[in-house]
Amino acid sequence: MRAYKGIVEDGVVVLQDGARLPEGTLVTVTVGEAELLRATITSAFRGPRKVRVRLKPTPGLVAVRETLEPTG
Repeated sequence: MRAYKGIVEDGVVVLQDGARLPEGTLVTVTVGEAELLRATITSAFRGPRKVRVRLKPTPGLVAVRETLEPTG
């Protein structure tokens, strides 16, 4: 068995020191109490992340206003 160090970023464990594991490797994550407490306190101070979404109009969906000629 071999131990690797890493950190969780956006719900994904990122290994440190350039470590790479082959796809499909079965892993077990062990978290120390002090590390878990520190991470919990740090994330509590940061608060919820704000997500900004910027929508760009699609040129094909622009409404075209047609002028109707009066019938009479």
